Order: sequence, then C-alpha cells, then structure tokens
Amino acid sequence: MTINKKTTKSNNKKKTISDYDTVNKVPNYEVSELAFVSKNTKQYDALIAAIQKEEMAPYYLYLKEQDTNMPFDQTIYEQLVQKNSEKIKELKDEITKNEENDEGELEKAYCWVKLGEYYAQIGDVENSLTTFEKASSASISLGGKIDIMLTIVRIALFFNDQVKAQEKLNQADEMIEKGGDWERRNRFKTYKGIHLMAIRNFQEASELLVDSLTAFTSLEIASYEDIAVYASVCGILSLNRNDLKTKIIDSPEVLVAMSTSEPLQAIISLAISLYTSDYSSFFPFLLQTREKVFLPSKFLNPHTDFFLRQMRIKVYSQLLQSYKTLSLKSMADSFGVSIEFLDSDLGKFIPTKQLNCVIDRVNGIIETNRPDNKDAQFNCLIKQSDSLISKLQKYVASVKITSD
Repeated sequence: MTINKKTTKSNNKKKTISDYDTVNKVPNYEVSELAFVSKNTKQYDALIAAIQKEEMAPYYLYLKEQDTNMPFDQTIYEQLVQKNSEKIKELKDEITKNEENDEGELEKAYCWVKLGEYYAQIGDVENSLTTFEKASSASISLGGKIDIMLTIVRIALFFNDQVKAQEKLNQADEMIEKGGDWERRNRFKTYKGIHLMAIRNFQEASELLVDSLTAFTSLEIASYEDIAVYASVCGILSLNRNDLKTKIIDSPEVLVAMSTSEPLQAIISLAISLYTSDYSSFFPFLLQTREKVFLPSKFLNPHTDFFLRQMRIKVYSQLLQSYKTLSLKSMADSFGVSIEFLDSDLGKFIPTKQLNCVIDRVNGIIETNRPDNKDAQFNCLIKQSDSLISKLQKYVASVKITSD
C-alpha cells in the first residue's frame, strides 16, 4: 500500500493524507525472484537469509511445500513465527487503541493498512487480503483505495498469480478512471505492463513498459534495470524496425541502465544485431539473452522457447525478404551455422507458413514466395473505416448532447 506514516512533530497533531504518501516495498519482490532462482540452482543460502530478514514464516512454510529440495530449519521457522506473533499483536493492539479513542477514519484505515502490509510482507496472503478489505471499506480517499488495490496486485505478482493480478488490475483501472492522479496512473501502467508480459501479450506490454521508462517510480515492484529489460524484450518482439531503433536501441533511459545490467546489455546487443542485419552475431547474442535474461527471470522463463522461436522467424524473414532466391550455403554462412542446422531449422517454420519460402534441397537453394497482400490491405482498410465511422458517431452524439 502506498500509505506510509511519516514522523510528525507532535503525536497529538491530526494527520493528513500527505502523512501517508510513500510506497512500501511489500511484499519484497526480490525474495520471490530469489525463490525462483534458488529452485533452479539448488542454492538456498541467500533465499533463507532474505526470508529471515523479512520475517517470512508463512512464506517459508509455503516454499517448503512448493520446493521439496529446499532445506527447512524448524528452529528458524519457530523463531519467525514468534516474531510474527509479537508484531501482529502489536499492530492489532494499535487498531484497538485507535477504535477505543475514536480516532479519525484516515488514522483507523492506516492502522489496518499497516497490519495488511505486514501480512503481505511475511507472505500470509489470506490475512493480508482480508485486512486490506477492512482498510478499503473505511471512509478513505479514492487514491487510498487505488493504493490498496495496487498492493494486492503486487501480492498476486509476487506469487505469480496472473488471474488474481488481472482481476485486481481491472478494478484498479476502474478506480483510476474516476480520478487517479499522475503518479498512480504511472504505477498502474508499470504493473499492467509486467502482467501482460507475464501472460505473453508482448504487444500491449511493450507500449506500457516503454512509456513507463520515462517516468519510472515504481521501485516497489521492480528495479529500473528490470523494467528496461522487460521493455526491451517486449519491444524486440513487437516493434517495427524504426520504433525498435528509437524506443529501445537509442532510448536514453535504456542506455543509462545498460552500464549496470548484464541482462540489458545482452538483449540490446541482440536488438542491435537484428537492426543492423549483423547476422553473424545474432545466434551468439540470442543464446546470451537466453542465459542472462530469460532463464533467471520468474516472469520471462516460461516464454524462453517462444522467444527463441519468434526471434529466429523474425531474423530469417528479414534476410529472406531481400531475395527471390538464396543459396542455403550463403544463408548458413551469414549466420555462422551449418547447412544441416539451417535446413532443419527452416523446416520447422515453413510448413506452418511462418516463413514464406520453400527449400530446394537438390539444388541447395531457398525460393521465397511472398503472398499477395491485397487481402491484408483490404482488411486493414475496412478496419480503419470502421474505426473512423465509430469516432464520427461518437462525435455526432456529443455534438447533439451539447446542442440539447
């Protein structure tokens, strides 16, 4: 939740909305990412240290059930349970005190938010959601309700529950349309971009994540370097050549983040290889992107094979569109691969019409057969016409309402 209590000069001073106006990093997304990496590498020391720091007894137990290889120390668990019980009692006592003293609605809501955030911090999903519902039902501002909804989205993304994330994003969107401020709109844009990327909607995710880079403040959900990587991955898959150059390769925001991010360096090197048609470096950078960007990422890992396949289709299509016929040897030499590998790889995409060409293995050539695009142009014209008619109808209706 973005409400965070600031220190006041006097405990008796009535608090205002500005006293609850920073974003807390709960749950800590880095722990979830550590859990993903640890499960794959079987290295758990950093994860367990992070769990202890965040006092995450419920999450520790949850991971034990999810990953049978993770070492589970009963003593550590009991110590964390004790810390959780003490902190929860303290927060509940504060709620009781505020209710007995009949404090204002904002103060009461803040107390519920603090408890909900602690539940979220330790990985107790059920209690965190119940508590946030109580906080949201209080007479707080629309902005406060949006903050609560975005916190629940963070919890869903922490556990990679994309169904719950979608549900809460829809609710947050409705609230924001009623009066969300600039900062909350930007945070929503980042959250939704991550969710869309996670469910493989790279086109829409690209638009949101690229826009997020210019005014990124959502450090509670991801680092700046992470967002730059996500935007670059989605961009290289969905942007056309010119937009890839201006929005990703030459982006000042991406260039700034590159110096401290090996994953970003890998994906940008791949993008440059594609843009400049430097085919000899394409496969090395593609493999590097697989190792440094996709495999270690909780959100991107499930899409590794899809990404590798789509990038090969994209680069093959880019080379073939310049030729009517091309020898297999020449194309293989361009990519620095064997003829056998290229023949086999192209054969995965030709039967499904993902590449518009045929292989003449006897003569060792590839013949392109570009489809007639008149139907596509006609469909595009119809779609644009429908959009124009819809806009004109809305305009006419608005003019009529105004005149009435």
